[in-house]
Amino acid sequence: MFARLTFIKTSQESKSHVKKIYDEEVISVIRSQKGNIGCWLLDPTNSDDDLISLTEWTSSADANAYETSGTYRMLVDKLKSYYTAKPVLKTYNVEESKVSAPTVQ
Repeated sequence: MFARLTFIKTSQESKSHVKKIYDEEVISVIRSQKGNIGCWLLDPTNSDDDLISLTEWTSSADANAYETSGTYRMLVDKLKSYYTAKPVLKTYNVEESKVSAPTVQ
């Protein structure tokens, strides 16, 4: 699997607007993309931290196709008026753990 995180810096006053647009306009578009496994907006417990858009993909090829299609840029631009800094995109390979989780009794 492959994960993409977009760090979104916004004012505290704008967070509710960003969350509304993300829920109503962004999630459905991302989830309809080939290879998308999931999409979440992470709301920090520390109000000074960034919102984070987390998307999971079956492969880096699918995630890259989504970005190069222009869809990623279009969705980022939907939130542009609420940014206090340019969003930062980071990508990660997701590895399955070889260690089994302990069973809860």
